[in-house]
Amino acid sequence: MISKTMQTILHALSYGNIEVEASRRLADIKRLDAMRIFVKKLDTKVYNGTYEVPVRLYFPSEEAISGKPVEGEKYPVLLFFHGGGWVTESVENYDRVCSRMAQSTGHIVMSVEYRLAPEYRFPVPLEDCYAAAKALYMGHLVLPADPDRITIIGDSAGGNLAAAVCLKARDTGDFAPKKQILIYPAVNNCYKSPYKSVQENGQDYLLTAVKMEDYLKLYESSTEDRQNPYFAPILAKDLSHMPETLILTAEFDPLRDEGEEYGKRLKEAGNYVEIHRIPDALHGYFALGIRFLHVQESFEIMNCFLNKS
Repeated sequence: MISKTMQTILHALSYGNIEVEASRRLADIKRLDAMRIFVKKLDTKVYNGTYEVPVRLYFPSEEAISGKPVEGEKYPVLLFFHGGGWVTESVENYDRVCSRMAQSTGHIVMSVEYRLAPEYRFPVPLEDCYAAAKALYMGHLVLPADPDRITIIGDSAGGNLAAAVCLKARDTGDFAPKKQILIYPAVNNCYKSPYKSVQENGQDYLLTAVKMEDYLKLYESSTEDRQNPYFAPILAKDLSHMPETLILTAEFDPLRDEGEEYGKRLKEAGNYVEIHRIPDALHGYFALGIRFLHVQESFEIMNCFLNKS
């Protein structure tokens, strides 16, 4: 249960529309993180056409990579797309999240600096993420990844991008993801929505239905995009032959029900799916510290899923 005091605070913070520059400045405060975790990292790039997409690799231990991979050894990788409504956030802002993710899962994490809306609208952010995924699966990076142990993962808008990358890969046959993890993903195309979670949690829990509509308007290139399953994966008519999927949702999140509905449709199409709702959690909880119980619970669930043969 959320206390009355916390409800009052959340209500006071849950107001207004999205103002891009102000939202970006607020998000960038995370770069001053005094609790930053120092792990071995490597900044590199992949190419989307002629554009260089920056990516950052996080290593779970010094032994995981020394710059000289063991002959023939390939590594498990989490290919991560950050949240932020396709408009804010960055690899730098998610530095602590990805560092902790590498340590907690024993995987190398590859975080993608895809271009942001509204300067770069749909499908540019998706194409950057897809190019990064393709480069990883095709072995075009200095890091030799095991294709059978690459998991595509994202939170919120990053969960949307992860789902869309997996859909597109299935459709094109360019590569075949084995697993995806979607953390409170934004998979719908409208937030004047019949979902109960939007009606109950769409006003006073930080992320509001009004803000989600703003994010969609900033992300779309035209209103027709909203009917594209790569824009809103829940619209896909055929969800067969998709990766094994873990979906984590938050109890007090307007996106809760669409994420769970997407998981249900994946399961009905014959895929292996796990859906876990984190009690008392708000949208964005995954970016909190590892000592936060919701984050600990999420990593326990993720590790069970990742270690499942």
